[in-house]
Amino acid sequence: MNIAVVGLGLIGGSMAKSIKRCTRHTVLGMDASETAMLKAELVGAIDRRLEEKDLAGCDVVIVALYPRDCVEYICTHAPLFREGALVVDCAGVKRYVCDALFGSLAAAQFTFMGGHPMAGREFSGFDYAKDDLFENASMILTPAPGTNVETIQFAKDFFLSLGFGRVRFSTPAEHDEMIALTSQLAHIVSSAYVKSPLARKHKGFSAGSFLDMTRVARLNEKMWTELFFENADMLSEELGALIARLEGYKLALDTRDKVTMTQLLREGREAKEALDE
Repeated sequence: MNIAVVGLGLIGGSMAKSIKRCTRHTVLGMDASETAMLKAELVGAIDRRLEEKDLAGCDVVIVALYPRDCVEYICTHAPLFREGALVVDCAGVKRYVCDALFGSLAAAQFTFMGGHPMAGREFSGFDYAKDDLFENASMILTPAPGTNVETIQFAKDFFLSLGFGRVRFSTPAEHDEMIALTSQLAHIVSSAYVKSPLARKHKGFSAGSFLDMTRVARLNEKMWTELFFENADMLSEELGALIARLEGYKLALDTRDKVTMTQLLREGREAKEALDE
C-alpha cells in the first residue's frame, strides 16, 4: 500500500519509521521543516516526498499535526483523498478534531477516523523519532458512528502491524476524559513541581522519584497549551479534584494529624495496588 504521513515530528516520524521497519508499504512524507524532510529521506524513513497529487493514490493518510492543523489539513485536502482511503489523525485530543470533521465528512468518499497513539517521549521533532516507539503501546481509535465494520477491522489490523500491542476503540468524549487524567494532568503536575526553587539544588539529593516527577516537564509548550485548551473543561475538573485531595494531605501535616496522614497514604497505596492487579 501507499501510506502518506503528514507531519514528521516525533509521532509522525516514528509512524514513518515504524511502517518502514514493520511492513513493505511505500511511505510518502511531508513536513513544514525542510531539515526534517532531508533527514527523513537520508535515513530512509520515507520513500519519497508527498505531493498533493500523490494523495489520490494513497490508501492510508496519517495526519500527525497539532489539533487545529489536523482539522485544517484534512478539510482542505478532502477533495484529493482517494475513494475508499482511510484518513487518521494523531492529535492528543479527540472531541475538537472529531466534532469538526465527523459531520462535514459524513458523505466523503474516504473514511476519517480519529486516532491517538499512546506513546511519546519528553523530546519533540524528527531527531527523536524511533522505529520502535509504538512497540506494545496502545493505539486509540475513535471512529465516527456508522463506520463500517470492515474499515474498523482494517484500521485495527494496520496499526497492530506497526508494533502496537493493542487497539482501543473509544468515543471522542471518553478519550478526552481519560486523557485529562492519564496524560494532561501529569504534564501539569510535572511542570509545577519542577518550578520549586529547591529543584535547582537536587543533585546528590535526588533519585528515581525526582526523575519520574520531572521527566515530562520537558515538553513542547506550544503544543501542550493547545491540547490543554481544547480539553479545558475535563482537564480543569481533574486538576481541581487533585488540588482538593492535596489539601487533605497539607491539612494533616499542618495539624500534625498522624492518623489521617497514615489513612491517606494507605488509601493511596491500596489504590495503586488495585491498579497493578
